[in-house]
Amino acid sequence: SSASSNSTFDLSPKTIIGVGVGLAAVSGASYLLYRHLTRDIMPQKWRRVGRVERIHIFPVKSCAPLEISSPNPVFECDVLSMSFEGLRDRTLMVINDNNEMVTARVYPHMILIRSKMISPSKLLFSFSGLPDLELDFKNLESPDKDVRTSIWGVPVDVMVCGERHNQWFSQAILKKESGMKLVHYPYPKPVRVTNPRLRSMPFIRQEDSGTFNDATSYMLMNLSSVDDLNTRLKNPVDAQQFRGGFELKMDVNEPYAEDNWKWVRIGKDAVFRSVAPCTRCIFPNINVQTAQRDADGEPFKTLRSYRLFNYSSPALGIHLGLRLPGKVKANDVVYVEDN
Repeated sequence: SSASSNSTFDLSPKTIIGVGVGLAAVSGASYLLYRHLTRDIMPQKWRRVGRVERIHIFPVKSCAPLEISSPNPVFECDVLSMSFEGLRDRTLMVINDNNEMVTARVYPHMILIRSKMISPSKLLFSFSGLPDLELDFKNLESPDKDVRTSIWGVPVDVMVCGERHNQWFSQAILKKESGMKLVHYPYPKPVRVTNPRLRSMPFIRQEDSGTFNDATSYMLMNLSSVDDLNTRLKNPVDAQQFRGGFELKMDVNEPYAEDNWKWVRIGKDAVFRSVAPCTRCIFPNINVQTAQRDADGEPFKTLRSYRLFNYSSPALGIHLGLRLPGKVKANDVVYVEDN
């Protein structure tokens, strides 16, 4: 496959093991190098498991996914994030006057703040009761000074988008004229260190941290797993409540198969390393249509009953780190390593 044609990964397993054995004979330190060389080798063989049913880009962290009117949109995947015609996933975020991250965990109606693309550099935001607001990435009214905020304790310096946007988001979230700021991720590459909860994961890299993502740039949801969860719930949930970039429709119904995958390839080129399970908070309890929290604390409550493992929170879905860039679209075939 084209994914294995990259020269970085052309060494055969036999060659690598031969090199490793030779190195190990030299010294223990060299053996550590051998482990480093062999720990993340991309598979030579792939097997099909399904296809991509839906792809989501969330321009603003905690808000609605991007509305795309063009048929069969093609998305670019690079190390920073997924993008559509230059518009990236989660490069915008809301912070409060104390420069603290603001999410729908506290303000559920944020998920009803919608966005659509006017041009590759322009977004149009809409929210019930407010006039639409345009944002032009090429013409941000940003003050000279960056603002320091953090995402789950990991600091990052950001650009404020401008007073007009601050006021609109304050009105949408607080029904006030001020109190919220819309900020932009200004860097061409991932700059945040790894989320502390994930640092023990052996295959995660610093550059997997993405833009304003909680954990990594990419997350995949297996719809078979969501379907199985829904058999346990009184009120079934929409997979979008888990806010995955990729929603996978399996060829054969296999709930939780993703727990054991090491590598994922989507389409011809884009290759991802599974780096961590996605542990869940109360966010998926918010109905994507109504922005109402579930009165019974579902699906979080049910997930805790059977998906807790050794984590403090239940897991559903997998965090991915990009290892080879590529284009992806709905209906692309999804492959995993063929052992």
